Amino acid sequence: MITFLIRAAIFLVSAFVGLVAADLILDGFYLHWDDWWGILVAVVIFAVLQSVLAPWLLKVTRRHANALIGGIGIISTFVALLIAVVIPAAGIGIDGPVAWIIGTFIVWLVTALATWLLPPLFIKKKVDERRSA
Repeated sequence: MITFLIRAAIFLVSAFVGLVAADLILDGFYLHWDDWWGILVAVVIFAVLQSVLAPWLLKVTRRHANALIGGIGIISTFVALLIAVVIPAAGIGIDGPVAWIIGTFIVWLVTALATWLLPPLFIKKKVDERRSA
């Protein structure tokens, strides 16, 4: 159970970092900073959709379009962003095709790096806590 919670926290943090990075780097990709609740909704929606869409899209592409398997992360990121932007309560907006394309790439890259780099930090801390107990 603790491992599941740590993985969920890592996924939420990586989603937040990815969305903030795109907001800071790219014109046309913005988080509504005056509405912290909307940003929280956007992060949770994006993280949940990303965690559900990636395995589902992998299964579908294996069955119907094997050549697209390498792009599953980008495709699921785009679809998760699309759904998050459409939901009115989410505090995220993307304007223009360039922002959609480059924003998807930035969010995908940053979340991929964060989900790769964050687990050793949490796991190391947890192992150190157990050793000292």
